[in-house]
Amino acid sequence: MKSGASLIASASAAEQKRFLDELEEAELTALPFLFEFWALGHQLPPAGDWRTWVILGGRGAGKTRAGAEWVRSVVESGTAKRIAIVGETNDQAREVMVFGDSGIIACCPPDNRPEWIAGRRMLVWPNGASAQVFSAFDPEALRGPQFDAVWADEIAKWKRGQETWDMIQFGLRLGDDPRACVTTTPRNAAVLKELLDRSSTAVTHAPTHANRANLAAGFLEEVERRYAGTRLGRQELDGVLLADVEGALWTSAGLEGARLDHAPVLDRIVVAVDPPVTGHKRSDACGIIVAGVTMTGPPRDWRAYVLEDASVQGALPHVWAKAAVDAYRRHGADRLVAEVNQGGALVEEVVRQIDPLVSYRAVRAATGKSARAEPVAALYEQGRVAHLRGVGDLEDQMCRMTMQGYDGQGSPDRVDALVWALHELLIGPAANWRAPRVRGL
Repeated sequence: MKSGASLIASASAAEQKRFLDELEEAELTALPFLFEFWALGHQLPPAGDWRTWVILGGRGAGKTRAGAEWVRSVVESGTAKRIAIVGETNDQAREVMVFGDSGIIACCPPDNRPEWIAGRRMLVWPNGASAQVFSAFDPEALRGPQFDAVWADEIAKWKRGQETWDMIQFGLRLGDDPRACVTTTPRNAAVLKELLDRSSTAVTHAPTHANRANLAAGFLEEVERRYAGTRLGRQELDGVLLADVEGALWTSAGLEGARLDHAPVLDRIVVAVDPPVTGHKRSDACGIIVAGVTMTGPPRDWRAYVLEDASVQGALPHVWAKAAVDAYRRHGADRLVAEVNQGGALVEEVVRQIDPLVSYRAVRAATGKSARAEPVAALYEQGRVAHLRGVGDLEDQMCRMTMQGYDGQGSPDRVDALVWALHELLIGPAANWRAPRVRGL
């Protein structure tokens, strides 16, 4: 069915008209309600023996429609007779999940549309199936009722998320195969992360632009202009779950507060490089960070700006060296700084093979990664560092860097390069600065 929809969507206007003209009146009437015909891949239930289906998506990715259509499908197939509809509040559940443009009532054909019983906050279908609305603010209301299906919306926003989800699990006990559908924009919520880690959870995912055919062009243009390339945009538009590790030196909120669209005129720019230990496709990334500084007043008052993350993954030495030199030229940098603990003189050699005239300085780590990163994190706390858009991968690593080390896979190569850049621009000059002597003192 889905492949048929794809073929028709890609056909010429004449072929589409011919297809529609050949349909009988009843078939034309039913066509808008054949969701499997029109659905995007992430909106269809995955195969397999799952207990919870989590639909992760950006804003406007079609999550609500998918949840509503899933409820409709289990009702019409007779799979479920008693359903829980759980939203952040009763009002949001009613106005979005039940009566919204993509809600349950809008999705059901006129001859099988449920009746809304306001006093009981309940939908009742002609076949006797019912769906009751609950608020995540009141998990105790879920103590007692039992269900064979649950649709939970925006679970990552629930204030009492774990309590409510626990009550849902205790009540999801009817029928041969009780299941839940969770539709949510990903946020760093413990209940969502725990749910995603379960072997009984199936996940589909889509960014906002996957549903662009059903969104206003002006909406996409505006949100992408404002949020593309930011950590918030990765969460709200790309639908990516961004986790802040407990005890991290940086937080998502702090980095979003350090966001700028444009940097001022800079007095000095550096490219910092953290080369990988090995050079092949499975190597760690080569961290390449471009940053600049405004040198107004003594060094303790200078401000730094992270301009670009030009890091490359799994690259041979000549590839990452060229990427670093290209960034150096692109930004008119004053110096290229490279850590040489692993590569020694070979790091400079491979860089100079690309450009012998690069202003180059080797740096060597005498302390651990966390110890080097801590004074840099302090600069952010002082409001002395800002980020331009497009450094989301770097920020992901930053939010996993703790005083105990990096809580993530691989090495924090982007963070290492950032640390070297800001040591070069701010920390080093401040450490070496001496206030001018005043005559007569």
